[in-house]
Amino acid sequence: MNDHHTARADTPGDKTDEIEEVRRFWERLGLPGLIDVHTHFMPERVHSKVWEYFDALGPMTGGLEWPITYRQEEAERADLLRRFGVRAFTAMLYPHKPGMARWLNGWAVDFARRTPDCLHTATLYPEPGVEAYVREAVEAGARVFKAHVQVGAYDPADELLLPAWGLLAEAGVPVVIHCGSGPAPGKHTGPEPIARVLARHPRLRLIVAHMGMPEFEEFFGLAERYREVRLDTTMAFTDFTESFMPFPRTALPRLADLGDRVLLGSDFPNIPYPYAHQLHALERLDLGADWLRAVCHDNAAELFGTAAPGQAGV
Repeated sequence: MNDHHTARADTPGDKTDEIEEVRRFWERLGLPGLIDVHTHFMPERVHSKVWEYFDALGPMTGGLEWPITYRQEEAERADLLRRFGVRAFTAMLYPHKPGMARWLNGWAVDFARRTPDCLHTATLYPEPGVEAYVREAVEAGARVFKAHVQVGAYDPADELLLPAWGLLAEAGVPVVIHCGSGPAPGKHTGPEPIARVLARHPRLRLIVAHMGMPEFEEFFGLAERYREVRLDTTMAFTDFTESFMPFPRTALPRLADLGDRVLLGSDFPNIPYPYAHQLHALERLDLGADWLRAVCHDNAAELFGTAAPGQAGV
């Protein structure tokens, strides 16, 4: 498809039309704004390396052309989310090697202090000492963790991680986890390793990133089995993703039934289309205003205690 929702974003500094488009979306739903559980903020030199990887069409991007729409400085990116009406967002950061997670968590403490509308985010990696620094992060106020099985190239059921998963399950701290095999599979991606984690820790609040694409229905099955498993919408249903990993329309009734466990995620700023397109991609699923209100605000508000649920009326 090539409708107006996928048109090229305005140039940095001239985003008035885009801001108004996003705000019209949540205003007509009667919401106080949006809560986005999958946005990326990390140390600038790390974020620059991530962008360089996308620019180079690295293998974990599936070799896809992936222009970064929001390549602004950190403060500009945070301000743009606020102008969109995003009331709470995250700092999804992740290590790709041992010895990196604790350092990232230290940076995240400072970022959370100077960015009060960001849900304090932390991360982890299978390595000696992981339980200790996860405990430190929780005690420092971390409200959500990020795990990236594809980039980290680790088994989420690694014995080194099991005590950390247990700690997070006991604390009730959600974990956004990239564990599906999209846009390119990894050695430990897919539903089977996550099923082994959940068998050991059934109360772990896992938020499966990207709806688990392309194994959508297998991850739906885990959410149907485990009450604390949720999914985020990140990049799912968009024209970009539908072109190579389409969502099976026969699964729409299951998606509707899981409406209380689906959370808005965008992957901002690392997306190859305007922010509003993710919202319109959800809207055109035609699952109704109540479903959209829950996904775009109310489910996350309840999970994180960030605000009262939106009004029921449109």
